[in-house]
Amino acid sequence: MRSKIVAGNWKMHGSKAMVQELLSDLLDGLEADYCEAIVLPPAIYLGQTQSLLANTQLSYGAQNVAAAEQGAYTGEISAPMLQEFGCKYTLIGHSERRKYYSETNESVADKVILAHKHNIKPIICMGETLEERQAEQTFEIIKNQLTFILMLDNWRDLLQNAILAYEPVWAIGTGCTADPDQAQEVHEFIRNIIADKDIGVAMKLPILYGGSVKPDNAEGLFAKADIDGALVGGASLKAQDFLGIIRCNS
Repeated sequence: MRSKIVAGNWKMHGSKAMVQELLSDLLDGLEADYCEAIVLPPAIYLGQTQSLLANTQLSYGAQNVAAAEQGAYTGEISAPMLQEFGCKYTLIGHSERRKYYSETNESVADKVILAHKHNIKPIICMGETLEERQAEQTFEIIKNQLTFILMLDNWRDLLQNAILAYEPVWAIGTGCTADPDQAQEVHEFIRNIIADKDIGVAMKLPILYGGSVKPDNAEGLFAKADIDGALVGGASLKAQDFLGIIRCNS
């Protein structure tokens, strides 16, 4: 049975006071039988998050990781550094990283390798833009993004310790969302590509949906066979909204 997961990407939002209040409210609202919940704060708040979440059921991780272990890479944060802060997860290849910071499928693959080496589970993001969807290129784009992972020599080991996230770029922060059937179609496509190579890996791999997920649309998404949870943006900054989404997947 695949893990059920809800991950909250805070993006570039937060303050010390906000982190304290939000994590406190989340911990107060989490029940023991809820699905796995993950928060992904800005890196500068990882130390505070580590302290607040010690010995709790709420997991945490980073929003990005460097494609190198160390060296002259000003502004970057390496997997060994994240490991020191107890990070169990990291986003890799989020559409905003691809768009604003020129991340490529090749660099995403490099980051996945390093995260795995340091026992950090990558949440590997993929998705198409509005223009690509309108041009009926969705499946071509997704297959290309996924192929760079499947070409790696140890891809089975990598995906057995990874999470995938389908995030249609046209639905991120826009208030729009893929309807459950649209989302399921892409999730099924992703799983089938992997199943063609190894059905065992495919059936165990969690695939999250990310794109303006809210409490009022989460239940319909989670009812679909190949949607195992959500990568949540704005709604993860409000404790009751995030808890509402977690409840829908529990």
